[in-house]
Amino acid sequence: MIDLPLLVPDKKPAEVKVCVAMSGGVDSTTAVLLLKQAGYEVFGMTLDLLQAPYEPIYSSIADAAKVAEQIGISHYYVDAKAEFKRDVVDYFAESYLNGETPSPCILCNRYLKLGLLIDKARALGADVVVTGHYADILLTHHGVELHRAKDLVRDQSYFLSLVGKENLQMLRCPLAAFSKEDTRKLVQEAGIEIFNKPDSQDICFVSQGKYAELIHKLRPDFLLKKGDIVTTDGRVLGQHNGIIHYTVGQRRGLGIGGGPIYYVLRLDALKNQVVVGSYDELKCTKVFLRDVNWLGEEQPDVLSCEVKLRSRQNLVAAEVKFFAKNRAEVSLLGDFYGAAAGQGGCFYVGSRVLGGGIIENVTEV
Repeated sequence: MIDLPLLVPDKKPAEVKVCVAMSGGVDSTTAVLLLKQAGYEVFGMTLDLLQAPYEPIYSSIADAAKVAEQIGISHYYVDAKAEFKRDVVDYFAESYLNGETPSPCILCNRYLKLGLLIDKARALGADVVVTGHYADILLTHHGVELHRAKDLVRDQSYFLSLVGKENLQMLRCPLAAFSKEDTRKLVQEAGIEIFNKPDSQDICFVSQGKYAELIHKLRPDFLLKKGDIVTTDGRVLGQHNGIIHYTVGQRRGLGIGGGPIYYVLRLDALKNQVVVGSYDELKCTKVFLRDVNWLGEEQPDVLSCEVKLRSRQNLVAAEVKFFAKNRAEVSLLGDFYGAAAGQGGCFYVGSRVLGGGIIENVTEV
């Protein structure tokens, strides 16, 4: 039996109604098992997100329903396909066409998995919502705090940085101290056959990383125009077949073989250009954020912190200046290469996440 911290400090487990966001995978199944063992009143909820022209990479609803039946809890299904298309997929396509490299999982967590789902859970009387995210929620005298998970390789706090503060207050993440091996073992010991189910992709609606193919389907009226691949001083090195085929930091597949090694520095949608340069030119000094979400107590004018600007890259020291209309300027105090418009920018002080925003613009060296 694994001892979990109380989800609601002033209530016994039997007095707390918990909604678990069930994906049909190992992590959310582990969360259900832990909560049932601890004596909580548990029900599951699954969002149906995917529709044509993209198809599910894995069966989430059927697997979640089967797991719920096997464990013996109620399970609710929510048709969220229209909201997912509007808030995530359409945004994803428009971002690429505008020369950005979007991070749709951040917005899916904000608007759907920890937006719409939490609203539905409240309506069913849930006191808290539990997910299988590898992140940590600490209960303090001023409310909840979002922190990094113990396993920094699997940590997903970056993807939760834009969840609204009101919804964050309902969130609990009991897998903060677990490894993937721990969760698979627990599910296997419970006799549930999905224990060896593979992890889902980062972007569930893009099959095998074929972004351009999907955007062709989503925006068939958008004509991909050839354009120039240029250096920062304006020299034309070759032609591209549409900016959606490129992303910041890319060096392979540019079609300009021979000579120096070039990296994609930025995508200029207005000029229909792919701008390339040396690795040193990828170094960033500042990024500018929109849609900033603050998760701390009183928001300062200036914050000294560390920032994460891509999910798989290390933190870098920074100074953040906050402005009106949820905007911020991030001055990087350490070396960072390849920041891209459309990605998330997440603020950390120690292990705590104090918020984040979407990168709108980047200043290079």
